[in-house]
Amino acid sequence: MKMANSLLRRAAGLCLAALLVVPALAAEPLSAKQRQEDLDFLYEKVLAGFHPDAFANTPESEFLALKAEIEGRLETVSGTEFLLDLMRLAALVGDSHTSVSVGSAANFRAYPFSLVRRGESWYLSAAAPEDEDLLCQEVTLLAGKPVEEVIEAYGTLFASDNPVHLRRQFRQACNVADIYEYLGLVEAGKPLTVTLKGGKALSLAPVGMEEMNKLEIARIAGLIKDQPETAAADAYYFAKPLTEDAYYIQYNTCQEAEDLPMEDFAALVAKDLKAGDYSRVLLDLRNNGGGSDGVIWPLLERLRLAMDGGCELVGLIGEGTFSSALINAVEIQEMGGVLAGEPAGGSVCHFGAVKTFQLPNSKVRGQVSSKYIDLNTLLDAAAGRGVEALEPDVLVYQTLEDTLNGKDTTVDWLLAHPEKLTQKAFPNAPLTRGRFIGQLYEAAGSPDVEIGEELPFKDSFGIEWYLPAMAWAKEQGIAKGGAEGTFSASRPLTWKEAAVFLGRTAEALDLKPDPAAKRMGPVPAALGGSQDAVTLAWDLGLLPADADFTGGLTRAQGETLAAALEALL
Repeated sequence: MKMANSLLRRAAGLCLAALLVVPALAAEPLSAKQRQEDLDFLYEKVLAGFHPDAFANTPESEFLALKAEIEGRLETVSGTEFLLDLMRLAALVGDSHTSVSVGSAANFRAYPFSLVRRGESWYLSAAAPEDEDLLCQEVTLLAGKPVEEVIEAYGTLFASDNPVHLRRQFRQACNVADIYEYLGLVEAGKPLTVTLKGGKALSLAPVGMEEMNKLEIARIAGLIKDQPETAAADAYYFAKPLTEDAYYIQYNTCQEAEDLPMEDFAALVAKDLKAGDYSRVLLDLRNNGGGSDGVIWPLLERLRLAMDGGCELVGLIGEGTFSSALINAVEIQEMGGVLAGEPAGGSVCHFGAVKTFQLPNSKVRGQVSSKYIDLNTLLDAAAGRGVEALEPDVLVYQTLEDTLNGKDTTVDWLLAHPEKLTQKAFPNAPLTRGRFIGQLYEAAGSPDVEIGEELPFKDSFGIEWYLPAMAWAKEQGIAKGGAEGTFSASRPLTWKEAAVFLGRTAEALDLKPDPAAKRMGPVPAALGGSQDAVTLAWDLGLLPADADFTGGLTRAQGETLAAALEALL
């Protein structure tokens, strides 16, 4: 299978990937009237008119103030500056999926260098031939300012809902001279100073893109000695054994390959897993920027079966994990799998389901979100998390040294650590109904349960780590579900529901209060009064006497309740 360039190779070039999306150029410079029409279209039709909540992060008054500022200079700014103005207006939304991509409609100039981030540091990844010996050296300042401060300034132009995505946007356009000038970081036409750790500095003059393309550039890619087995492949997805114990799957785009439907690919993976004796499956989403989150479902179902057979699932995430791939990563956690690698470029909850648009005169295109995807309410694994970068359970940064030596730091770490991994704890996260049933099931000793072709409840996904618990709870009459056969497993648990589930579990386990130790006093009204199950839970002392029963519970409180039940067995 032909391998594509690694992430570092792709990052090392002097690219403007975050900007160069639009092939069309306006035939003639736009008049002030045409600019006004484009500005009005962007604000009224796209942002205020179509986005589901454009003012969620920034008050509308700030949009209107910036729009008025832009209108005040429509006749005086250059075409490039006007297009950057449009980017700045869209960036106020604070949504990584909503942006203006000015493309070749802007006549950009650039400085001959590029950067790559490894761990918490930035390194010079491309430079003029005479500066080749400076490649791989850490960059500390740009235009006399710390790199992170420059990135913060870039955030006024590049729409991002988390710092990881903003860093990725910056990396892709870190050498655009017009941006430095627009942001007031560099005086117009003056060189950019790139300062390296140790004090050495480069003074780089801006050049046009046509001239830039003719320059000889020394790139860090030329120093890379080899590619790891797990380098990004020129394929939607592929799979192979890495060792006798580890099986590897690379999933690069949330789309179905025409020559290998996902259902067929999943069957091939299942066949391999059955033939081997693998203790761990690595599902790599580090190169996946999204698509349709449901494409992977046949594979997840097969992997769920492998997990039931004792195989551990580890998802790999990183800066490039975005949009639908981000959803798939959280689904891996919902299955009970662990995420390893670096923080993802996508946020747990986010605006998405993008639609494209084109401005009427400049022909500049962009994309805009059409809905808010609240994973916090859809998956137990996301409970309590909001618009924030998805963090791995096991943090392993790719090192520059490993990159140059053709090694995959995260995969090598996982191969060297075969011990069972655990998810990061979120003790203060809201306790969901499904998680509490899972906690009670474990407290009861995780009894054997048969899961047939029909799922326990109509709204069960079929891959949840607590699926056996729900099947057991339904079988024992602990979780009965709603009138329509649903259970709403991801909904936060109330104290009243917790009391009912505890009491029913005690009944199923034939637990009876000791008359000598029976709790005195009536059941608090907030717990539902005199229901038999609630009364039993209260009499057994499974519920705290001094809790505020009007709110919800945390995961840690659920563990405490389950431990109290287990202590009676």
